[in-house]
Amino acid sequence: MDKVFRINMTNLTTCIEEVPEEWIGLGGRALTSTIVAAEVPPLCHPLGPDNILVFAPGLLSGTAAAQSGRMSCGAKSPLTGGIKESNSGGTTAQQFARMGIKAMIIEGLPAADTFYSLHVTMDGVTIEEECALLGKGNFAVIEEQVAKKGKKIGVMTIGLAGELKMAAANISVKDPDGKIRSHGQGGMGAVMGSKKIKFITVDSEGSPAVPLVDADKFKASARVFAKTLLDHPVSGEGLPTYGTNVLVNILNEAGGLPTHNFRTGQFDGHDKISGETMHHTIAERGGRVRHGCHRGCVIQCSQVYNDKDGNYLTSGFEYETIWGLGANCCIDNLDQIAEADSLMDDVGVDSIETAVTIGVAMEAGIIPFGDGEGMLRLLRDELCKGTPLGRLIGSGAGLLGKAYGVTRVPVVKNQAIPAYDPRSVKGIGITYATSPMGADHTAGYTIASNILGVGEFVDPLSKVGQVELSRNLQIATAAIDSTGMCIFIAFPALDDAACLPALIDMINARFGTMLALAPSYPVTMSPSWVKK
Repeated sequence: MDKVFRINMTNLTTCIEEVPEEWIGLGGRALTSTIVAAEVPPLCHPLGPDNILVFAPGLLSGTAAAQSGRMSCGAKSPLTGGIKESNSGGTTAQQFARMGIKAMIIEGLPAADTFYSLHVTMDGVTIEEECALLGKGNFAVIEEQVAKKGKKIGVMTIGLAGELKMAAANISVKDPDGKIRSHGQGGMGAVMGSKKIKFITVDSEGSPAVPLVDADKFKASARVFAKTLLDHPVSGEGLPTYGTNVLVNILNEAGGLPTHNFRTGQFDGHDKISGETMHHTIAERGGRVRHGCHRGCVIQCSQVYNDKDGNYLTSGFEYETIWGLGANCCIDNLDQIAEADSLMDDVGVDSIETAVTIGVAMEAGIIPFGDGEGMLRLLRDELCKGTPLGRLIGSGAGLLGKAYGVTRVPVVKNQAIPAYDPRSVKGIGITYATSPMGADHTAGYTIASNILGVGEFVDPLSKVGQVELSRNLQIATAAIDSTGMCIFIAFPALDDAACLPALIDMINARFGTMLALAPSYPVTMSPSWVKK
């Protein structure tokens, strides 16, 4: 029987609640946003006692379905002021699902200036005072908890940025290899820091397999679903080979690679930071060109990037990070960008928000554009030490821009615009403008159709059809985020007629429901204005 774990940090108590009837059919983003909307006063301060922090696995999390290892985290965002959902891989979503945890809700603020850790088991949550790891980076927290509690332990932690409640702070999640995944944009780490929680460990020892109403139907549907992922040229070839960074050259050619703090859409040094260059560099240095962020990942778009001496430098080296510190800051040195990625992982800040903030810092004249060593100094000597300038950087592009009187500040709802120029890819501009979560490319990823031609091609430079494209993809993405699936299943879902029915069949086999596709599927595009 599923349950809700509720932690009150004001009186340091925990309890286990039954799942309300209206939550039973929800998971992932649908559940976290529903709970935040119901329990958080809209006008409350995001870092005050009335905000909550919610974690919820998806409907298919914990099963054998490919790509089903995503956890949803929600709260009122200290960055945007609205409801924010942040999605991450790692181990905790699958652990929560096997443990029957429908959601974990953290509310209130401690009266004392004391930090705590939470330990989650099948029986509930225990709260302990924490002082030894305060000020430590995320790598140290994960390493110590694994040493104390074993490799199978799940860990969600904040770095110094979260402790200092910086608005760009994220929550870092241990993946199966002990690397870091992140609940990124929106400042969820600041909310966790406001509640004085340094880290959360999850011990799923003794948890049973996720129950299936029809195991045979589930297994058959899961095979079909996985095959559609592997057969698609994007999810089965491009992403596994070059990672998300495959997009650098593609977006540069389309004029949609924001450069020099969004002045232009093309970067002269694009090839030096491209997915192709990254792939060859990783292979030459003995890294891993394919790596999954959670168990059951068949796309494997992550990677392990080593330095020139063959030593580990970073993992999960994403396109958005490489673009943000690369093209947007006019830096063409992958090693410097990788080192910066590692520093951001350790201190615990979102690498999109922070990369765009570094671009604004360059605009302000704090360091010149193209200064890779200067960028590393800002991260290492300012952000990672929590200096006044570091705290401005950790509070996001909007605040840094205001503090320095910068007028070119690429934000929507105070959240940094990610790696796709809305002037050249108009569909993503609609998503940025209309998503309640601010400039969030994952909210409605029109790049799929505008640039990659997945599903149908919608001319990125035309106004025609962009509103419908963004709207439909925002709806579809909310559904995907609620299943616990990786967003990249959208590529075969738009192209392969077997993909989405297989996903729905897995949900039906899991719960005994009778969901079906609407007669109008596929709904992404309208034939009157699309072209193959």
